[in-house]
Amino acid sequence: MKEVYITKIAKFLPNKPVSNDEMESRLGIINDKPSKARRIVLRNNQIKTRYYAIDDAGKVTHNNAQLTKEAVEALCDTNFKTSDIELLSCGTSSPDQILPSHAAMVHGFLKNGNMEINSPSGACCSGMNALKYGYMSVKSDQTKNAVCTGSERTSSWMKSDIFETEIEHLKDLEERPILAFQKEFLRWMLSDGAGAILLEDKPNGNTPLRIEWMEGYSYAFEIDACMYAGGDKLEDGFLKPWSEYPSSVWGEKSLFAMKQDTRLLGKNILVKGVESLKNAMVKNNVKPEDVNYYLPHISSYYFKEGLYKEMKEQGVEIPWENWFINLDKVGNIGAGSIYIMLEELVHSGKLKKGDTILLSVPESARFSYTYAFLTVC
Repeated sequence: MKEVYITKIAKFLPNKPVSNDEMESRLGIINDKPSKARRIVLRNNQIKTRYYAIDDAGKVTHNNAQLTKEAVEALCDTNFKTSDIELLSCGTSSPDQILPSHAAMVHGFLKNGNMEINSPSGACCSGMNALKYGYMSVKSDQTKNAVCTGSERTSSWMKSDIFETEIEHLKDLEERPILAFQKEFLRWMLSDGAGAILLEDKPNGNTPLRIEWMEGYSYAFEIDACMYAGGDKLEDGFLKPWSEYPSSVWGEKSLFAMKQDTRLLGKNILVKGVESLKNAMVKNNVKPEDVNYYLPHISSYYFKEGLYKEMKEQGVEIPWENWFINLDKVGNIGAGSIYIMLEELVHSGKLKKGDTILLSVPESARFSYTYAFLTVC
């Protein structure tokens, strides 16, 4: 088995940063009334700026595949061209369409010749699953290199017109036309962007990172869906898919909007996260003191203190000074967050040979968790 190295990492964040005060004008006002939930959600998540693939006039500037293509091209230069890529593995929770796959659409924009592609589905963990597929391919000598990506273009899913049919339906029923918090919650959380990583079987580059191991865990066998799109959650917890509803009610129920069951989120996300983290560390004989940089993907700073407390209670406490997070500057980019966090750390000038990095990515869709442990070479 080969060693696998991250030899390059790049990101693409569309347009200029969007401040908290600009968000609603960019995404649109629902029912002609400013959101009451926005300030509450923003106060808790502490995000100050984020990026949207929407310009000042409300026009879409990039789709998801185009964002990803830009990040992939940012990896390349005269020494490594897009035509040199042997495997393209792309993860996202917001593909531009159901079919073709996200990786196929990115490949279509790259126009770089024949190669293998892979499109893991899911939410935030899809980016890490894309990385693991590339890692296993290079490690097993199936390919000499792999480009892996994580990206999101959720802004178009959060625009006001997505919800207008539901609001009009509620008016017709003479109900209070207020968007349910589980739908509005994510409007003020999510951001657009893409990150890309080049994996090779040799430690090329200025600051190569060797991937020591990757681990993944799922709790779907015991917990209902928490974050979902393309369906409606029934009272008994069953997730009824869009394909079982008549098309006439797709808009009435905002079936294609992303939604989050915040009650399930708060109850499970930290406990299961630290439980799985502990399992991964014990399995690979890694202790908290072995970690120089801890990069946790968190959707909100609201969870930061709780995560630390839970780590302390379960005996895997990593000191605050070892944490590295950039959520407040770039927002929650889902599958792309861990890529963009790692990209900032790599280019910060802080890393030195022998440093270790622990990547930690939770996915609240049905509570999955993925981890990677890296060493600076």
